[in-house]
Amino acid sequence: MAQSLELLLIQFLMPDNDARRQAEDQIKRLSKDPQVVPALVHHLRTAKTPNVRQLAAVLLRKKITGHWPKLPAHLRSLVKQSLIDSITMEHSPPVRRASANVVSIIAKYAVPSGEWSELFPFLFQCSQSAQEDHREVALILFSSLTETVGNSFRPYFADLQSLLLKCLRDESSNRVRVAALKAVGSFLEFTHDEAEVVNFREFIPSILNVSRQCLASGEEDVAVLAFEIFDEMIESPAPLLGESVKAIVQFSLEVCSSTNLEPNTRHQAIQIISWLAKYKSNSLRKHKLIIPILQVMCPLLAESTDRDEDDDLAPDRAAAEVIDTMALSLSKYVFPPALEFASLSSQSVNPKFREASVTVLGVISEGCLDLMKDKLEPILHIVLGGLRDQEQMVRGAAAFALGQFAEYLQPEIVAHYNIVLPCILNALKDASGEVKEKSYYALAAFCENMGEEILPFLDDLMGILLSALQNSPRNLQETCMSAIGSVASAAEQGFIPYAERVLELMKMFMVLTNDEDLRSRARATELVGIVAMSAGRMRMEPILPPFIEAAISGYGLEFSELREYTHGFFSNVAEILDEGFTQYLPHVVPLAFSSCNLDDGSAVDIDDSDEDDNTTGFGGVSSDDEAHDEPRVRNISIRTGVLDEKAAATQALGLFALHTKSAYAPYLEESLKILVKHSSYFHEDVRLQAVIGLKRRDIEDTVMNIYVKTMTEDDDKEVVAQACMSTADMIKDLGYIAVEPYMPRLVEATLVLLREESACQQIESDSEIDDDDAKHDEVLMDAVSDLLPAFAKAMGSHFAPIFAKLFEPLMKFARASRPPQDRTMVVACLAEVAQDMGAPVAGYVDALMPLVLKELASPVATNRRNAAFCVGELCKNGGVSALKYYSDVLRGLHPLFGESEPDNAARDNAAGAVARMIMVHPESIPLNQVLPVFLKALPLKEDHEESMTVYSCLCNLVLSSNAQILSLVPELITLFAQVAISPVEPPEVKAQIGGAFSHLMSLYGHQMQPLLGNLSPTHANALAAIVPKS
Repeated sequence: MAQSLELLLIQFLMPDNDARRQAEDQIKRLSKDPQVVPALVHHLRTAKTPNVRQLAAVLLRKKITGHWPKLPAHLRSLVKQSLIDSITMEHSPPVRRASANVVSIIAKYAVPSGEWSELFPFLFQCSQSAQEDHREVALILFSSLTETVGNSFRPYFADLQSLLLKCLRDESSNRVRVAALKAVGSFLEFTHDEAEVVNFREFIPSILNVSRQCLASGEEDVAVLAFEIFDEMIESPAPLLGESVKAIVQFSLEVCSSTNLEPNTRHQAIQIISWLAKYKSNSLRKHKLIIPILQVMCPLLAESTDRDEDDDLAPDRAAAEVIDTMALSLSKYVFPPALEFASLSSQSVNPKFREASVTVLGVISEGCLDLMKDKLEPILHIVLGGLRDQEQMVRGAAAFALGQFAEYLQPEIVAHYNIVLPCILNALKDASGEVKEKSYYALAAFCENMGEEILPFLDDLMGILLSALQNSPRNLQETCMSAIGSVASAAEQGFIPYAERVLELMKMFMVLTNDEDLRSRARATELVGIVAMSAGRMRMEPILPPFIEAAISGYGLEFSELREYTHGFFSNVAEILDEGFTQYLPHVVPLAFSSCNLDDGSAVDIDDSDEDDNTTGFGGVSSDDEAHDEPRVRNISIRTGVLDEKAAATQALGLFALHTKSAYAPYLEESLKILVKHSSYFHEDVRLQAVIGLKRRDIEDTVMNIYVKTMTEDDDKEVVAQACMSTADMIKDLGYIAVEPYMPRLVEATLVLLREESACQQIESDSEIDDDDAKHDEVLMDAVSDLLPAFAKAMGSHFAPIFAKLFEPLMKFARASRPPQDRTMVVACLAEVAQDMGAPVAGYVDALMPLVLKELASPVATNRRNAAFCVGELCKNGGVSALKYYSDVLRGLHPLFGESEPDNAARDNAAGAVARMIMVHPESIPLNQVLPVFLKALPLKEDHEESMTVYSCLCNLVLSSNAQILSLVPELITLFAQVAISPVEPPEVKAQIGGAFSHLMSLYGHQMQPLLGNLSPTHANALAAIVPKS
């Protein structure tokens, strides 16, 4: 065989395709015989030309797996020795590398079985050789063997680390340094043992040196390996970086700033900064690296590129991702330099820098939202200026930034509608399609949180939008429909005059069937549901059937986004029609079930390519034993459209059940199975909708078990927050008896969340983390803090022993170092607990009063409101413990009654607090000083939940003929008339006012006539109407 095989190998390398094909067929036939192995080994060692020797090694690697178990011991020894000889004596580097690859394959079988005990000593000997080639090939083998027999290296690990470090510093050979770099990467990828990994920290300076040398010599592909190593280090749980983080950041910034390097190289460098920001943000803060990073990243936003706009390697896009990540975890350090960059760049003569100035503000708006809300006017000045810029790129970026503001800077941004909306209206008429599209996005996001403020702009807006809807390309029509949906939601009934025209246009979109038009059809389906919500049942019910028919028909078009919006449409229709939706259940519930049970469509790409085969042109030689080679998984992707569709379908099931009530009974069992299954689904959006849907089920045991598990084990904060809110709702709806069996576990779960120890609150290990700097999610903690009042409401004073356990963990959020929203969350929670737990709160008055009194003077209106409410409840329920604080409380509340208090709700809550104090201890209040100030703040302007408390207090004083209140009868009559005519005050409040007024009439009789004469006829009649009939 050896002789014929040699000729075939030579023939295979000929340029003649026919000869080559014939040789390949013959080689395939011969390869079925195990004797091909010694024949190939013979040619590997003796063939005259390197090409033939290399081809022999490549074929050997492909065939050895299938034949190795069949070879007798003496032939196995021959193969091993021949390969060692080839590695040490072969002059051709490609042949040496090909031989090394065969060693790696054989080692997979021979090393674990103890057949090749001499391999590792040989490699260590080789790596110490004076010959550069030997050192290089040993390191190459260490790399490849890690993938196949990594565990067998463990006894040699310490020696191997020393060797790798020495080779990284090899002064005589760049090839050895590069091979060592690759070996370090392989070992880091292989081992995740903290004790083994931590020693790699001292490698970092040498890795940086090798990478710099490679960049200098143009070997960028090798330099990129350093970033892959750093990537492994950043994601490792071991504290690997330490002080070296400074050097890594400096190197990465140098690389991403070098415009002469390949885009991929620069992108890898930017990605390292991004990972550091995500996983090691405290290290960046500790080593004062935030400003140096931003000084490079912000200007990168302005870097021009001729590449495709959607290219993920574009430096401006990658830099934006870094800035966004940093803003989310380091907002207070990122915001000042980012705003400074934006302010300076907005004045630049270079349009790319003006574009960057508005882009950076849009990018940081999610992470820096609280800080940006405080500086909204100067920020809007920059962005609205950008919207008027002469350059299209700047106007487009400004429209995008405005959309981001509308999404994240709520509700403060809406207060500026009078300057923002006209600018958006103007941008909607822009000549550039890109600016228009981004302006529709800005409009849609902005209007979502508007109410009646939009009405004056409605005619102009709808004129532009309806015209655009009929005269624009598809992509603009889609964003235009999204904007109309937001306008309709904001205007509510004010949208009715436009509803018929919009619905008529939607009919055209809801019959489109071409693939390229289905996204437009999806948007139209969504929009009909939104418009229907604004128009209401009476107008919509008669005209809905053709739209419902079109939606059901569209479901069959196999387009996930259309199916997603179809479920949303049916959810809206169910909400409008309520029990009238029952007739559609047999048609739409099976569609929702179908989407819920869809396969996720996970896709795995297998990489079968082999570097040696491709580089040497031997890829055509296939192997019948290739099944034994392990393919490498290159990429795993999930069809996200399916996830959105599942989430929408899961939500729809919950809403169908809610609105059609008992008519939904036939579908209940299957729905429950789906919701329970989806509550532990891998994607948080689907889990979220399942958690919401389960709340609507009359199956406490299953639901409560899922909620408790979700609270501590789910890793998504929004899903956990929803589980907390749904639990609180169920406690309120069902009462204590229904949830009593779950209370120990619920309390334990609440404790875990308050201590920030649940799965969703775990942050990556980093350098020391300051307790008060630990990042938590405001929405999550607000939801957690809703649980305590729910417990208190259900249990009353019996909540006291449980509250004792929860008190200290809750108070951690009230420390002075915490942000204002944390402190007010605690104060609001304590107020509601005090309200429902009652007398046991007296034991906490001394601990709480200093905090609450301080919060009364907070610069944030919400904090002042909650503090006023809380201080009133503490005084009402705190018994004698609270009495000693009365004068301090009155002093703290006094500014809230003055003209300098801009917030009506804070003033109303202050009035409620004073009323509670008067009702429990009138003797401790200087009524002659307090009542005139108290009456001047009335009637209540905003928080009418205080009505019963405030007006009951006054009425009780009147009915008891209190001398201080009777000295203020003229003010009382005016106030009573205002309450009588108010459309928002409830009948029971008005009945009390009527009783007090009647008492005053009985006391003063005809003396009241001049006072009543001062009232307008409307007020006088309203007051007369609430007097109780005798």
